[in-house]
Amino acid sequence: MGRFAQLGNDLHSGQRGIDFVARRLVLYAVSAVLIAIAVFGLSYKGLNLGIEFTGGTQYRVPVASATQDDADALRQAVLDSGVEGASNPIVSTAGDDAVQIQVEPLSLEDAAIVTEAIVATANVSADDLSQEDIGASWGRQIAERALVGLAVFIVLVVLFIWAYFREWKMSVAALVALAHDVVITVGVYAFTGFEVTPATVTGVLTILAFSLYDTVVVFDKVRENTAAMRESRKSYRQAANLAVNQTLVRSVNTSLVALLPVGAILYVGAVQLGGSSLQDLALALFVGMAAGTYSSVCIATPLLVDLKNTEDEVKLAEKRAKARQRAAADPYASVPNFADDMPIHNDPGVEPPSSR
Repeated sequence: MGRFAQLGNDLHSGQRGIDFVARRLVLYAVSAVLIAIAVFGLSYKGLNLGIEFTGGTQYRVPVASATQDDADALRQAVLDSGVEGASNPIVSTAGDDAVQIQVEPLSLEDAAIVTEAIVATANVSADDLSQEDIGASWGRQIAERALVGLAVFIVLVVLFIWAYFREWKMSVAALVALAHDVVITVGVYAFTGFEVTPATVTGVLTILAFSLYDTVVVFDKVRENTAAMRESRKSYRQAANLAVNQTLVRSVNTSLVALLPVGAILYVGAVQLGGSSLQDLALALFVGMAAGTYSSVCIATPLLVDLKNTEDEVKLAEKRAKARQRAAADPYASVPNFADDMPIHNDPGVEPPSSR
C-alpha cells in the first residue's frame, strides 16, 4: 500500500509518469479497433430490443417461492408450444412469488396455445395468469423519448463545458470521448445479445455522466497546469500529460470502487436471477464506466493536445521546451565557435586595456 501511495506522489510531482500523449497514435488505434468491432456487431447482429421498444405479450405467472428452475421450466414449455412468436421467450423471476415471460406479439390462437402450455407447467389456472399486450407504437414512443433525453444531455454537456472552461476545443474532445464510450457499450450489447430495455437507457445516460465527470476532472488539471506555460517552462503537451498522470491514481481508484459493486450486481442479475432489469442496467454501467475511464485518460486529453497544437502560443511554448531540452542534453551547445573576428573579452578581474 505504501508503494502505491509513493507511486501516486511520484506521478503527481512529475518524478515518474506515463507519456500518454506521445503514445496517442497507439491509443487511437486501439480505440479505432474497438469501435470497428462494435460497429460490426451492430451491423451483423443488431440489438436485442426489449418488449418495451418492439411491442409484444407479457405473462406474469404466480409461483410459490419462485426459483430459476421454475423460470427454466416455463421457458422450455413456451418453446415446446411450437408458436413462432414464442420461439425466443425472455423468462425471469419477478420477485419471490412470480415468473415473468415476454414473447413477441401473438394472435388470439397463438396466445391461447402459449397460455395452455404455461398453465400445464406451472400447475395454475388460466385465471391466475396476468397477461399484458404492449403495442409497438408505445415502444416507438419510448425509443423517441430516449433519443430526446440523449440529445438534451449532449446539448447540456456542450453548454456546461463551454461555460466552465471557455474552450470549445475541450467541448469537442469531451464529446468525442462520450461518443467513444456509447459506441463501445452499445457494441457490447450487440455481441452479448443482452436485452435493451428502458433500464439500459438509464444505464447509458448514467455512464455518460460518469465519463463526463472524469474528463472534467482531468481537463481542470490541464487548465491549471497550462495557465502559465512560460513560468512553468513546459510545453502544452508536457503540461497536459502531467495533468493526466496527476489524476491517474484518482481515476483508477474511483473506477475500481464503482466497478466492484456494479460487477456484483451484474453477476447477480445475469447468473443468479437468470436475466432481469438488473443485468440490463449493470452491463451498461460496467462497460461504460470502464470505457469512460479509458477515454478520459487515453482519448480526451491527447485529442485536446492535437486540437491545441495549431495555436501560436502553444507552438511557441513547444519550441521553447525543445530548446531547453537540447540545452540540457548538451550544455556546450550554446558556446559559440571561435572566429577571427570575434570580439575580445577580458578575463575576470582584469582591467580593460586603455584605448589611448
